[in-house]
Amino acid sequence: MSTYTIPVGPLHVALEEPMYFKVEVDGETVRSVDITAGHAHRGVEYLTTKRSIYQNVTLTERICSLCSNSHPEAYCMAIETIAGIELPQRAQYLRVIAGEIKRIASHLFNVAIQAHLVGFDSLFMHVMETREIMQDVKETLFGNRMEIGANTIGGVRFDLDADGLAYLDAQLARLQPILDDIITHYRTNRSFIDRTRGIGVLTHAQALDCGVVGPVARASGIAYDVRVKAPYNAYDRLDVPVQTGTDGDVWSRAIVRLSEARVSIDILRQCAADLPAGETGPRERQIIPAGQTVAKCEAPRGELIYYVKTDGSPNPERVKWRVPSFMNWGALTLMLAEAKVADIALIVNSVDPCISCTER
Repeated sequence: MSTYTIPVGPLHVALEEPMYFKVEVDGETVRSVDITAGHAHRGVEYLTTKRSIYQNVTLTERICSLCSNSHPEAYCMAIETIAGIELPQRAQYLRVIAGEIKRIASHLFNVAIQAHLVGFDSLFMHVMETREIMQDVKETLFGNRMEIGANTIGGVRFDLDADGLAYLDAQLARLQPILDDIITHYRTNRSFIDRTRGIGVLTHAQALDCGVVGPVARASGIAYDVRVKAPYNAYDRLDVPVQTGTDGDVWSRAIVRLSEARVSIDILRQCAADLPAGETGPRERQIIPAGQTVAKCEAPRGELIYYVKTDGSPNPERVKWRVPSFMNWGALTLMLAEAKVADIALIVNSVDPCISCTER
């Protein structure tokens, strides 16, 4: 056996975004990993102080495509707390609808890439084709497939009439049986199970020590979900069962994401059935006073935290966020230890890292 170093990234076919891994291997076994970030730094936090509080709703939505609804949502929640703005009941439900639609699309994207990485390309294409149902929903209801522009300070920018709700219900009815079939494939197909069970294990104790969040934490048995532990919008009036696993491996993280996508369908149906009448937002912009606060929401990748400080001027004094990937990618050193070289891409993808979110 010989020990040598394998450089992975910052530009690599297995990485969605620039990130550099220096992997020390002994034969085919990983002995240590050194992770170097900083290849996608854009200075977005600084830019928020050079734009008005209202302009930043649009800017924060451009931080990340898959989490594009969660960033402005948490930012708006922080501003609303500082200004004492009460969100209308209808807007609270509409925000949940936007968030859960994005969650389904994000989770399906990740598990599709996982199928591709194990060489199961027919399953990859099937899941991506299924994801197109939700992409079409976003385009129809919001006018865009990625940055949907749903949030504004004090409410939402969209509304759903009877036709919109009927369309959403029809698409969910179309999606559900296909998603149930996909879940069965991921749970039972030997081609997928053999490459993912027992791979990249993060134990319950390790997950607690690393402070991981989202599906990564829940796959290791940590039943923490911001929607349940610290409900926001209308989540305190909805049934949101937390999906957890016990094995903490690549397979468990995929199953948790698929299970959460299935739960999101139920949440969307609850919102559509209970959607209250009323306003969707303020009729005019309010002046935001000086203050500071923290707001958080459950993004598709996990707990997203925003800190905002204002001084009474049109621009915020400070905006800072802590994204799920910041907590999760540190655990990769444990997941990759003693793994095989062929499993590196599988394990990295299983935490669904978002580099553009993290390098702010």
